[in-house]
Amino acid sequence: MTKRADSIKLLLTDVDGVLTDGGVFYGPEGEVMKQFNIRDGMAVERLRAVGIDVGIITGELSPSVARRAEKLRIELLHLGCKDKPEALRQILTQRQLAPEEIAYIGDDVNDQQIMGMVGLTAAPADALPQILAIADYICSRAGGHGAFREFAELLIAASDSRQSNQDSGR
Repeated sequence: MTKRADSIKLLLTDVDGVLTDGGVFYGPEGEVMKQFNIRDGMAVERLRAVGIDVGIITGELSPSVARRAEKLRIELLHLGCKDKPEALRQILTQRQLAPEEIAYIGDDVNDQQIMGMVGLTAAPADALPQILAIADYICSRAGGHGAFREFAELLIAASDSRQSNQDSGR
């Protein structure tokens, strides 16, 4: 898995159940707020520092997600996405990436197809059983409670290892 993690250039993530615990607060006007883990936000910065970009693909049309992406400076944002595989195909073309250069973390049935199309996959500890069965890496943490950070740190460690190997070869 470390070898596959070493080639990742883009980490794509679902939102509900990965970056959040899947809960949402509703008021008379609809969605009021979602809770995001600040440590997951730090993971986005740490990934960028080692040359790995981050994108969001979610079926939700959520103002909270748009605001969170803006705060984290995530430009690759697909809100209201009902066809995640098609979004991935567009990303591959636009970014000129190979599928094996993309990692994905998801938790539910709408993530299943895209997880079969990328180089490395992960799932939070509380993902659905059919997602846990196909994930390359199962996080020890639940969605919204650091699962994204855990997977990101695995990718960062692989990148650090590659950099150390390159430096020692000089």
